[in-house]
Amino acid sequence: MEFAAITGWGKCLPPAVLTNDDISTFLDTDDEWIVSRTGMKERRISHVPISDLAHVASVRALAAAGVDASEVDLIIFGSCSPDEVVPNAASRVQLLLGIKTAAVFDINTACTSGMYALSIASSMIRTGIARTALVIGAEVASSVQDWTDRNVAVLFGDGAAAFVLQGTEKHEGILAEKLGCYADSRDILRANGIGMRYADGRTILGTIWWNFNGQEIFKKAVVGMCEASQEALARAGLSTGQIDLIVPHQANLRIIDFVAKRLKVPPEQVFINIHKYGNMSSATTPVALVEAVEEGYVKHGTHILLPAFGAGLSYSAHVIRWGERVTPLHSTDIELPPCEKTGLEIVKEYMSRPRAGGPY
Repeated sequence: MEFAAITGWGKCLPPAVLTNDDISTFLDTDDEWIVSRTGMKERRISHVPISDLAHVASVRALAAAGVDASEVDLIIFGSCSPDEVVPNAASRVQLLLGIKTAAVFDINTACTSGMYALSIASSMIRTGIARTALVIGAEVASSVQDWTDRNVAVLFGDGAAAFVLQGTEKHEGILAEKLGCYADSRDILRANGIGMRYADGRTILGTIWWNFNGQEIFKKAVVGMCEASQEALARAGLSTGQIDLIVPHQANLRIIDFVAKRLKVPPEQVFINIHKYGNMSSATTPVALVEAVEEGYVKHGTHILLPAFGAGLSYSAHVIRWGERVTPLHSTDIELPPCEKTGLEIVKEYMSRPRAGGPY
């Protein structure tokens, strides 16, 4: 197949909301401070494991595509907060969907994970390795958060999105992309306490604390997203003037504004939902793309630019031409189990749990 079209899309946002006012009850901050620096008003906090969020988003995406789960022969799960490492989170989604023989794997490039997964799935379809792929970007960042650090605690939320990709001869799907990483800047954004380097023989999750150099992250993010966007556009043979919609990673409203200005994209062509969800890491750009479709910003033939960045310091940009389908073929009544707690109550439970190791 020459191209891999996006034929289905779905999202799953947990119902518990954590507002800026909620955060101000345990950190020295307030709504005005958070909004002025980030553009965020609230974010979602999950009461279920990440695989459950991913499962619901996947079922919705499959329904939208009119594809039975048995047709899926590839699942790629983009995340840096999987509920399991061995076996991978993708295999649990496979199990929940009742798929018998699909190839499944996880990928972690932090906030760009969902977009990297989209590239890999598209490439595997175009080369004939897979026929129908399920791509997931999901995160339960609340579980690996340092809730004592206001520089990072205000930023992140939980959520998931999924896409169904299928081969096509039509000129649609990913037209071009640019992926990369500034490895020499990997220490400016780091979640310490996760991984085998922190293992004490009993756990690979110790006390979590973050390196977060906001000024350097801002500079690298703007440069990486802009340069990647320009290269992806050049590869696609398009100019920014031919882009109908830009759906950027929703990490910080100031970063989004700077990227749009550098690319000379007018504000009305930039999709923003950061005020509702904050930064959902791997799920952020995928959820934003799903909502752009749901809210009518995407039409048949719409050219979409999706720039993103993440810890590592990874960056990406994708140029997508949307296909004919802009409304789901079918719907589903699948929902998460009821949540009996508020977002603040869930976060306070995280804060009360003892952690081993760490610098304190």
